[in-house]
Amino acid sequence: MKRVFVSDCEGPLTKNDNAYELAAQFVHEGDKVFARISKYDDILADVLKKPGYNAGDTLKLILPFLKASGITDSQMQKFSAKSLILIAGTKETLQHVRSLTEAFIVSTSYEHYIKALCEFVHFPFENTYCTRMSLDKYGITLEEKAKLEAIAREIATLPMITIPSEAKTLKDFSEKDQQIIKRLDEIFWEEIPTMKIGKIFSEVTPVGGEQKAAAVRGIAKKLQLPLSSVMYVGDSITDVKAFQLVREAGGLTVSFNGNSYAVSNAEVIVQAENNMVTGVLADIFFKFGKAKAMDLVETWTHENLRNSDINPTLVRHLLSVYHDSLPNVQTVTPKNMEALSKQSSEFRKKVRGEAVGKLG
Repeated sequence: MKRVFVSDCEGPLTKNDNAYELAAQFVHEGDKVFARISKYDDILADVLKKPGYNAGDTLKLILPFLKASGITDSQMQKFSAKSLILIAGTKETLQHVRSLTEAFIVSTSYEHYIKALCEFVHFPFENTYCTRMSLDKYGITLEEKAKLEAIAREIATLPMITIPSEAKTLKDFSEKDQQIIKRLDEIFWEEIPTMKIGKIFSEVTPVGGEQKAAAVRGIAKKLQLPLSSVMYVGDSITDVKAFQLVREAGGLTVSFNGNSYAVSNAEVIVQAENNMVTGVLADIFFKFGKAKAMDLVETWTHENLRNSDINPTLVRHLLSVYHDSLPNVQTVTPKNMEALSKQSSEFRKKVRGEAVGKLG
């Protein structure tokens, strides 16, 4: 039976958070601005479930501030290519997977970054789904530029919101955090939409949440395959809907250095600094199916890897990197989910850095 490989980009394939890095580089105190908008994104998508809002829309909300900074599409492309950092083994893993089956990248990232990645690893850009947009097509007045710079400074000074573990409504937040959320609501849904640049919110659709699930459905339909034939790899809140879609259909879902959102929605967690682990899981899934892949996860040892029917070259490569102890690969269960979420979230920060690793 033919199967297909679908992976998120930032996290499973690269160490970057390109939008965060763009903001940090080009917007005054952009690292703080992005971090606060990212937390707001988590609240709108996961807690308040704002109608029409999708996880990953941070990449839309940050665009007016990038435009106000004066950055061009050409600069975005050059910065993305220059700052690209792959997870070790990514190029080899993608090459191996593509030798077995069709492979696709479904990412919330801007197209500028995905194009840079595709050029570097020789992956077909036509096999990617990402946030398509051009900053150059939008105009901005000097008055708007000044106002957006002032708003960015205001956001950067806001305390970071704490999300209560059982929060479901705005009233579940502290009084202080409720006021911050209301202020951000005013900024993004009342003030910026009245500006000339505000139309960017209605014209740009980040590929996150439901859009990622729709992309997976589209890939399966295009290849005339059932969703049970999909292996999906992700790491964050933007992958939850895709995880749920594939998992419910009987496909294989893998959290690669994921945060709590990813771990709690995937069947398998991987904590690794080398992507060949993904290649090994893909190899056995595409050759023998999900049951064999899950069996390997349950018996994840050097000996079982050597004695498996996985491509010998792939196994040798993996074991040459992890000759002493293997990376953590486990099945997620209700009993171990909380512990694995904490472990994976901490490991994620180690691999991608504290600032990027703690983003939703």
